[in-house]
Formats: sequence, structure tokens, C-alpha cells
Amino acid sequence: MSRSAVVYVCRGCGAESVKWQGQCPQCSEWNTLESRTVARAPRAARRADSDDSSPAGATALAAVDPEAAGRVDTGAAELDRVLGGGLVRGSVTLLGGDPGIGKSTLLLQVAAHCAAAAPVLYSSGEESVSQIGLRAERLGLKPESLKILAATDLDTALEATRSAAARLLIVDSIQTAQSANLETAAGGVSQLRECTAQLVRFAKTTGTSVVIIGHVTKEGAIAGPRVLEHLVDTVLYFESDASSRFRIVRATKNRFGPVGELAFFHMDESGLREVRNPSAIFLSRAAQPAAGSIVMVTRDGQRPLLVELQALVDRMRFGAPRRLAQGLDAGRLSMLLAVLNRHAGINLQEHDVFANVVGGLDISETGSDLPLLLALASSLRDRALPQELIAFGEVGLTGELRPVAYGEERLREAAKQGFARAIIPAGNAPRKRIDGLEIVAVARVDQAIEAGFNPL
Repeated sequence: MSRSAVVYVCRGCGAESVKWQGQCPQCSEWNTLESRTVARAPRAARRADSDDSSPAGATALAAVDPEAAGRVDTGAAELDRVLGGGLVRGSVTLLGGDPGIGKSTLLLQVAAHCAAAAPVLYSSGEESVSQIGLRAERLGLKPESLKILAATDLDTALEATRSAAARLLIVDSIQTAQSANLETAAGGVSQLRECTAQLVRFAKTTGTSVVIIGHVTKEGAIAGPRVLEHLVDTVLYFESDASSRFRIVRATKNRFGPVGELAFFHMDESGLREVRNPSAIFLSRAAQPAAGSIVMVTRDGQRPLLVELQALVDRMRFGAPRRLAQGLDAGRLSMLLAVLNRHAGINLQEHDVFANVVGGLDISETGSDLPLLLALASSLRDRALPQELIAFGEVGLTGELRPVAYGEERLREAAKQGFARAIIPAGNAPRKRIDGLEIVAVARVDQAIEAGFNPL
């Protein structure tokens, strides 16, 4: 028979301790250990269970068929690309995002599409069956093979999945799920770990694809111990700017595809719709050229994106000059201002400087250095750069321009969007001519600024 035991679990990292301590021995946080009563099986029973579930022998790697698992089409090409080609059978995917951003809507649409090929179970611990039905009716979804279950008991959801022979299980959300193996309340560290571990074992043994919705904290991370992200195969984050109707799904972990890939969606009355040309989101520029505006080609994920970068230089009114950057590294902005002063003769020590990436993207790559300096020079001189101009490149402390990765792919994307001129580092000059695009390859910052305002 099982017996109960008291352990102390850190609510920050999920580490367990047999006795209470003021400081967690793993994450060193203070006063985070909480008592939990857990049910532990006898050692002999655990050993027997382990023996029964262990394979008869190891399998040679050469005998493994990589295509045996296969993938499930989600119905959204953008989401499939982020996943690496679709949901892998037997995989566990964790989707996190702010409340109301569209996690349940997206997965209900995915469930409806997948139900056309195989049975699907949507288990919700936050909504009733009638509420989910109303949302499905609003979205125009009425698949016959989609089963809806309103339950917080995880064992009930798994049994319903077996009974329906479902090939896809969606759990909304893991914070409301509760396992009968533990006596603690739903949402606790022990419950989160146990429920996630049960779902992982279920997915691996049955070949059912499992998608879990997770709540996020005010810092934007998925609530619960980080062990949740280690247990699952794929971790996706749903992101959105507060004033935008566009949504971004970002992969931060993926055992079956690339990491850092992005999927773009927009929300309307009929649900989430994928955006096939995301560059168009960030290129809604003014009809007339404006000083301080330039388009750069960044690379977020596996594809290039065209983003408008704006800069404003204004004479300082009082106190110390301000340096504010939205979507860019403020520390790097200060460094680039020093480079601009030393190697291009443009002094902004008595000016307030503001920089912004239009569309709410956060750009961490160094390819934004050159377009930022061009935008600053444009705002200071109150001279607009040509609207058909794009730029990218890293700037060194000695004033040289360094090449960035995937330069030719960026140039081809710019030509595809109708841009006619590009200022880039000499190291990114393409070997073959790109139709419709004049390329100006320069080696230093002062040469790039001169080329931007004095085209040949």
C-alpha cells in the first residue's frame, strides 16, 4: 500500500527537501520552501513497475525508422513551420502566453482541423462544455470527431482519450489539472510536475500528440518550475504588443525543429488567421518620406523580415541627455553614439536620442547598427532618406562595418518587397547580381552615411 510523506518544495524552482530550511539549497531563494504531502509507493512496487515498463532490450540506432513517428498537420502553415513541419506523434508541446491572447482559440482551431483526419480530445479545466461550444460556433467550427471534456482530473482526461482512441490531446490548462496520486491542490509545484510527467509518459507509450496550455507569470515566463520546460519536447510562447492585433508564436525549445522560429497571426471576428507575408506588417510607412526613418532587414528565426526603424534627435532642454530605445538594446545605442561621434564627426552629446522599432519587435542582432546610425543622422540633419533604401550591418568600435549572417537572403527579401537600393557592409556583397536592387557595399561608417545622403 502507498504511504504519505511530507516534503518541502521550493515554489520557485521546484526543488524538494526532506526538512524545512530558510533558504532553498538549489536556487538560493529565501522563504520559498512549502510543505507538501505526497503519496509514495512502496519500494518493491516501484521496482516492479519499473521492471514491467522497461523494454526487453536496447534498439540499434541503425534499425530506427526516423519517419515512423510521422507528423500531424495543424492546418496553419505558419504554426507547422515553427513546429518543424507539424506536430510529431507522441510529442508533448507546451504553449504559454498572456491571458486572452488567443491560446485556447488557436488550439481549438488546430483541434478542429486535426479532427477531420483522426479523433481529437479537447480537455478544459477552465471552461464548461457549453462555453467551448459557443466559442466553436463563433469560429464556425463543427467537426464531428472532436470530443470536448470539461474536467480537472487528469486521470479522467487520459481515460477519455483512450476510450475515444484520440490521436491528439489538448489540455487547457496544466495549472488546473490535478492528479489523484497527490493530495495537494491544483497549480502547486508538485501537481504541475506530476501532471506533466504523466502526460509525457502517456504520449510516449501511446503515440498520442499532447499539447498543453500553460499560464505565464507577470515576468512573461511560464508559471511553475522550469522542470516543466525540460520535460516537454517543444515550448512555444504566444506574444503580442498591447496595442496590436497581431500575434507572434515563438519556439524557445524544439527537439524536432529549429529554435527561435516565428509564426505570425492576426486576430479578427472569426478567430486567428495566419499572416503569410509578415514583412507587410512592419512596413506601413507614411506616404511622404520622413526624416529619421529607414527600413532594415533583420532575421528573427529562419527567415528575413523587413522592419521600419525610427530615430528622433532633439536638442536637450535640461539636465542630462536622454537615451531611450524601444525594441533595441539601450546600452548598444550609447556605444553607437560614441562611434558616430568619433568616426563620422556627428556629435549628439547635447541632444536627446530616441530609437524605436515599429511593430513591437525586439531586435537583439547586431544587423541593426548601420540602419540605426543612418536614421540618427537623418533626424539630426532633418533630411529624409530615400524610401526605396534599405540597410543592415554591424558597426565596430573602430568605425568599420562588419558583415552579418545570411546577407544574400536579406537582399533577396528586400528586392522581393520592391526596394531598389541597399547599403551594406563590404563583406556582405553578393557574388551574383540581384535583379532590381542596386547594392552599395562600404567598409566604414562615414562612407555609409555619405552614400545614404549623396547617392551616386
